[in-house]
Amino acid sequence: MPLEMSEEDFEALVADELDLLPDDMMAGLENVQFSVEDRPEDGAHDLFGLYHGIALTHRGNYGFGELPDLITIYRHAHLAHCNDIDELRDQIHVTLVHEIGHFYGMDDAQLHELGWG
Repeated sequence: MPLEMSEEDFEALVADELDLLPDDMMAGLENVQFSVEDRPEDGAHDLFGLYHGIALTHRGNYGFGELPDLITIYRHAHLAHCNDIDELRDQIHVTLVHEIGHFYGMDDAQLHELGWG
């Protein structure tokens, strides 16, 4: 049976997990916004998160006036996948690291090799 959690409680859990990420991982994030949504616009049920932006390794004249990159965490996929709060925390952590990895220019293959896929 999937977990149930309000939007507010899930957002608080995501914020807690962001606070626990290493400083060196977070220090390089510039102009990045985090958001929580129930599910992607296409209705997919198996997507945990999505990075939308220009990876750090591909930025040229990126700077003032640019819209922020966006990392979205999808609540329904996490709740459907996890059986308890500890598993949910772990999955949110993995999802955050995975999407932040995309910001730093890592592809899915590299992230899987490192165990963050």
